[in-house]
Amino acid sequence: MNRRIQLLSILFLGISPFAFSQIKEEKLILNKKREPEVKKIEKKKTSVETIKNYPPEEKSQNPVKYNITDVPAVSDFKTSTIQGEDVTPKFDATAQNNYFQFGMGNYGKILADANISTTLENKIEVGGDVHVLSTNGLKKDYAWDSKQNSATLGAFLNAYGEKGKFNANAEYGLNNYNYYGIYALEPASDVDLKQKVNQFKVNGYYDFYSNEILNDVRVKSSFLKDHFEAQENQASILANFSKHAVELGKSDVVLNADLGVGLETVKTDFAIRDRNSANFFNTSLSPKVTFAKGETYLMLGSSFNFLNAKNSNDLMAEEMKNNKTYWFPQAEFQLAASKEFKFYGGVDGGLKLNTYGDLLQDNPFILSDQMLRPTETKYHFYAGIRGDFDETIKYDFSAGFGKMRDIMFFKANDLFSYDAQERSAYNFANTFSAIYDDGNVSDIKGSIQYFPLANLILDGEVLFRKYDLKNYEDIYNVPLLSASIGAKYTMLDKKLLLGFKGIFASDRTTNSYTLEAIQTTPNIIYQSTEDRNDKVGGYADLNLSAEYKIHKNFSIFALGNNLLSSKYQTYKGYKVLGAQILGGVKITF
Repeated sequence: MNRRIQLLSILFLGISPFAFSQIKEEKLILNKKREPEVKKIEKKKTSVETIKNYPPEEKSQNPVKYNITDVPAVSDFKTSTIQGEDVTPKFDATAQNNYFQFGMGNYGKILADANISTTLENKIEVGGDVHVLSTNGLKKDYAWDSKQNSATLGAFLNAYGEKGKFNANAEYGLNNYNYYGIYALEPASDVDLKQKVNQFKVNGYYDFYSNEILNDVRVKSSFLKDHFEAQENQASILANFSKHAVELGKSDVVLNADLGVGLETVKTDFAIRDRNSANFFNTSLSPKVTFAKGETYLMLGSSFNFLNAKNSNDLMAEEMKNNKTYWFPQAEFQLAASKEFKFYGGVDGGLKLNTYGDLLQDNPFILSDQMLRPTETKYHFYAGIRGDFDETIKYDFSAGFGKMRDIMFFKANDLFSYDAQERSAYNFANTFSAIYDDGNVSDIKGSIQYFPLANLILDGEVLFRKYDLKNYEDIYNVPLLSASIGAKYTMLDKKLLLGFKGIFASDRTTNSYTLEAIQTTPNIIYQSTEDRNDKVGGYADLNLSAEYKIHKNFSIFALGNNLLSSKYQTYKGYKVLGAQILGGVKITF
């Protein structure tokens, strides 16, 4: 029976009617020493979260390891023409800290990863990593330049003291690409469409072994500058205070009390067009108490934000200031009827500062001049069910409804000038701007993982999200439905690792522009017309990957993306690469 399932699994990995693609393709994710971020349905640490008085030695292992009840991290594949995707097999059981990877493929792709780390005296660990990726772009589809390249340089330090663990990391990122998505007119082939973003980040994190009063402290900072002289400085600090595992009589009910205190400041200045400027200072306070008995619990809390915001640009007569206090409800319950069926629900809300760096992550083709506003989720009610069937099937399904203010989404820009002899890189209806609207949001989402064999993992996710806006009939550039399926399969005594990931999205509504030339005497008048109900087609993406370990220190790998060569668009005008095959080697030492 197991052999039959294995054969069916191999066929499943090798045959699929869907395709996956992106301009900046597969990003070989290093086995970095970092604070783990595990997307899960249920996760239980080997040390109970409410009792952190374990000795330093137990916390010296990095990354954190979980017991057999843990759910493996769900793949974080995303469709994007700029950000890379993790489709590289990883032999986690035999991972080594020091290695080098190199690969080449069609479309002129070259990628390289290097990682090195060592442990010094007093268990201080230091290390660094490098990631480089480049592609020639779509030369056969565009007469102008669409090549892109990116590089990331990072360094980190882990130190283990008597009272807690300290982590610090610094990272420099370079993203060099072009605004190549021109659809309204045909410019010369040598037109300059360059955009370049430099960002430097420094983060620090201290986690106390015991959660008596002060639990942990996090500090983050970021410095960004782009090709058009836009600058953004961001810094934040968050301290978590807590008192856990307070027994309430003999009822087997325990009380956990938590208080989060945060400060965040963002200053953004743009140098082109309207020269927008934004300055935010946000203070947050999040108290909560949790009553728990086994896996059944009730959490009650609140979130307070005190925001000082300033906006200005060349069109405003004076600076716009806003000082406001926000309150958001925070509550959740879980009723654990059994291990297989756990019912939960709650309400939450919050304030999100929309920064230029965040907008570039969502849409790298935005104009380097944005009006920045925070997005307020006044409330979001949700309810769902999750569970675990004999460590074989884990699932989580929920539905929710919320009310929001200043929902951020992207609107296509017009041609800024129709008769200029020399156009700027952003002057071809090829950029986007953030716009905001109030409204309601309804969502249904689900996640499931299936472990039919010890060496086979299947997972799937689906998200349905509908916006009912106040001023716009449809939200732009946001799919109504998105989903993903994936699989990981090891064979030949873990020497061969196969991977599969498919991502699917429905159509998106967008606005777009057409340019018409009207002959008059003696001049030609150019007229731009906006279509507010244009469509960007949905897509189906497929990734396949394989890695074979020839020697404990040497492996070869192959990656395949968009194997059906579907050149769909992520945003209007921006096609993705066709079928892509890349091969490479990995050396560990």
